[in-house]
Amino acid sequence: MPSIELPGGGDLTEVVTIGVSITVPEPYGSAVQDARDGHGDPLARSIPTHVTLLPPTEVRASGLPEIEKHLTAVAIEHSAFRMLLQGSGTFRPVSPVVFIRVEEGSQECRVLEAAIRSGPLARELAFPYHPHVTVAHGLADEILDRAYEKARAFHAAFAVPGFCLSRFDADEVWRPWRGYTFGRG
Repeated sequence: MPSIELPGGGDLTEVVTIGVSITVPEPYGSAVQDARDGHGDPLARSIPTHVTLLPPTEVRASGLPEIEKHLTAVAIEHSAFRMLLQGSGTFRPVSPVVFIRVEEGSQECRVLEAAIRSGPLARELAFPYHPHVTVAHGLADEILDRAYEKARAFHAAFAVPGFCLSRFDADEVWRPWRGYTFGRG
């Protein structure tokens, strides 16, 4: 198994920000990014379309080999599943977020999230875990209202063969770092 390499060689004492997610495949991923961009969301092009399994988490680069082993073990213990994204939801008034609902596959996401957020990635969350795909974040209420209405018609069904470890780079863009394929038949 190839190990993670830090940009420019990196320093093992360096702190890196990582996240783990399910990538929403094409053409759906671009459709959501285009919608985010159309709403004026400044993060639209810096975050690939995804369902979060581990939110942004700072770790020491020296801990990445243990994290890789952990994620590999989690992936091996889980099976591919079907995901259906359909309709809209919001976290308002608690958080200014409009999202597409995970109608099918949400239980699998919850099980994966709990397994991933253990061992070397154990951490507390600011909010209870709720699988979703963000369509608009931190925008004016009237824009969030429009985003909510437009997302109601969204529908995407696809197979989920695994998950992805991503990193937050110095240019403030999230980039896939390594994919993990599920190991059970």
